[in-house]
Amino acid sequence: MAAVTTVPGILELPVVPATHRRAARTATPRRCRASRATYRRRRVFAAILVLGAVVVMGEAGAALGGFPLAAPERRPISPSSVVVVRDGDTLWSIVERARPGEDPRPIVDALSATRDGAPLQPGETVRLPE
Repeated sequence: MAAVTTVPGILELPVVPATHRRAARTATPRRCRASRATYRRRRVFAAILVLGAVVVMGEAGAALGGFPLAAPERRPISPSSVVVVRDGDTLWSIVERARPGEDPRPIVDALSATRDGAPLQPGETVRLPE
């Protein structure tokens, strides 16, 4: 049998002895296991994400310059191998415009030798050596 007492004051609330109070509950870890179907869905989703990333990277690589291991002799002839001369062009400016990443000196020397010093005329087409 438990004794209940009251605290004198405005509301006179009953006080329950400590023997009847509940202990504070601690957090217990939940053991929630996913089903096999859930694991399968997760794996399929991860595989689709990886495949999508590979496809996007492949498209970006193709847009940025193609396959880097391709043999240079198999590249198609670029349309920039024939250049139309503009007003004020020099052999040097034509080569720099047509092949910006290359050293222009050997190409300018080859063009100069084939032209025998003839001046450039606006509208003339110049074929660059390979």
